[in-house]
Amino acid sequence: MRRSASDLAKMRKAGRVVAEMHDGIRAAIRPGVTTAELDRIGRDVIDSRGARSNFLGYGYPPFSGVICASPNDVIVHGVPGAYRLEEGDIISVDCGAIVEGWHGDAAFTAGVGAIDAEAARLIEVTEASLDAGIAAMQPGGRLSDIGAAIQTVAEAAGFSVVREYTGHGIGQAMHEEPDIPNWGQPGKGRKLGPGQTYAVEPMVCAGRHHTRLLADQWTVVTRDGRLAAHAEHTIAITDDGSEILTRL
Repeated sequence: MRRSASDLAKMRKAGRVVAEMHDGIRAAIRPGVTTAELDRIGRDVIDSRGARSNFLGYGYPPFSGVICASPNDVIVHGVPGAYRLEEGDIISVDCGAIVEGWHGDAAFTAGVGAIDAEAARLIEVTEASLDAGIAAMQPGGRLSDIGAAIQTVAEAAGFSVVREYTGHGIGQAMHEEPDIPNWGQPGKGRKLGPGQTYAVEPMVCAGRHHTRLLADQWTVVTRDGRLAAHAEHTIAITDDGSEILTRL
């Protein structure tokens, strides 16, 4: 669906709230901080901006946070709580916001204090794979060009991309059609065009890509216990390429 200029203006507002959540949370990441405390920062930003959370109460069982906080081997959907960050951890933070009925959604992974070389490279490659996916979002291209670009960057670095969880369309709902796998052959799927909006989110594993869902029915971890990283932006395709809506 092609978004109007008015629709995109509202999505930019939602995206700005998400970016402000990221800024506040990133600044607070340090040893000794709990993931519940990071969630509180996200709530404060949402409240101060007059926005609503699209994470809180989502799904079943209803999600209890406004952020997903996913340390170390947690790939996505970590539930914020009592976990206290330790020196050398990495943590992925995923959050979203709704403004005037329109959604923004984005994620980043950060180190806690000093991290080892593999962890730093994993974060760097995950961000690079997201950049490659965004660069592939050109009018006239195909949906699978995005995942193909992500997979190429991640696997060239010796990492793997998760298969069970994907990016997605986004607009008046957080998750809209189509799904956007982070792998595959280019040149397939719907044609990309101006006004389309997508949440692109590579989930990259240091080891194998296989996943395991924990008993809380939310937290997804690597099956082999190796580290994972997650990066995401909400993107609008324009006449000239793409626009990141969740960046200040």
